[in-house]
Amino acid sequence: MNLVAAKLSEHPVAHLEWPQALAWRMTRQYLARRVPLDRLLEVASNLCGLHAQLTSSAELTLWARVEALPPDRVAELLWQERQLVKTWAMRGTLHFLPSAEYWDYQAVFAANDNYLKPAWLRYFGFTLEEIHSVIAGVGQALDGQILTRQELAEAVGRVTGSPALGEKLNESWGSMLKPASYQGRLCFGSSQGQNVRFARPDQWLNLPRPAAVTGPAKDKPFRDMARRFLAANAPATTEDYARWRGITPAQARTQLKSLGDEVCQVALDGEPHWLLLEDLPAIRAAEPPKVARLIPAFDQYVIGATLQVDKLTPGFFKDRVYRPQGWISAVLLVDGRMEGTWKYEQKGKKLLVEIAPFREQPEWVTSQVETEAERLAAYLGGELEVKWS
Repeated sequence: MNLVAAKLSEHPVAHLEWPQALAWRMTRQYLARRVPLDRLLEVASNLCGLHAQLTSSAELTLWARVEALPPDRVAELLWQERQLVKTWAMRGTLHFLPSAEYWDYQAVFAANDNYLKPAWLRYFGFTLEEIHSVIAGVGQALDGQILTRQELAEAVGRVTGSPALGEKLNESWGSMLKPASYQGRLCFGSSQGQNVRFARPDQWLNLPRPAAVTGPAKDKPFRDMARRFLAANAPATTEDYARWRGITPAQARTQLKSLGDEVCQVALDGEPHWLLLEDLPAIRAAEPPKVARLIPAFDQYVIGATLQVDKLTPGFFKDRVYRPQGWISAVLLVDGRMEGTWKYEQKGKKLLVEIAPFREQPEWVTSQVETEAERLAAYLGGELEVKWS
């Protein structure tokens, strides 16, 4: 088949098996081979940001992929150099995004409209006019300032002329701030002691807000987002993309199909999946790298595979990875399969790393995992103790 001329259709252009798919994902997500420190921002970009509900997990996501990562490097990139930015992103969850790409992502998040729906407005006690007033007020309040949440609430009360509206920003952590974040009016700034502070993105990043676009150009950020996802997570289904983005399957399918000749459909274990056409030759040739990794809680690899967990875990162990209330465990990854969980605890001068494989592992896996634990001790500090359970 002439790959360049291949067209998107409902008929697969290739048949793939899971070992090929997982080997390819490990390669694209920098888990088959780590990269030098000077490629850190490339990793953050190609992973579509770093999931940052837990700051330590975002840092360990990079540790798992980047050689010789200094423990304070991520903090430097966030708060001093400002090459990473903390904000609400996919699925309404916190992420560290490359600052240079902030406005590309924001153009997509600006389409989030759940906070304009009557059910949301009723639940949080807003009128449509009031929520628009709050969003605009946040941008005005943060003009030239970095404010704590309480300071922001008071400032919004002043600029809107309604202290009651401002006070709502102190309610329901995240929910009241996300609308302004989605509209590019708010991101996280440097903390003041234990107090989180917020800034205006254009000023914090020194990146002016782009001019508004109209017509077909408005669709480009959505195509770019779909392309980014497939580059890191394919082969993937429409439902995989919908879940990762936090949109409906119908919206996801429209955005994936908008890539046109850039994408194709492949059969993975007989089921249709999307793939970037340019990646087809490489994924066909992909082979398991014989690599074991310790990846952290909320790692992007595991988040992207949520709906495919039955293919990636042995037996009935998925509930140990995807736990109640949205918690995602740290995972022992072996050639792309989730073969166990792990955790660490710092006790004084000691670092205890406990590994719980789902089944017996070959010697090469245990040897690599011991080396991974040694890397972790070098990164976090502490006298290492490894426990297998």
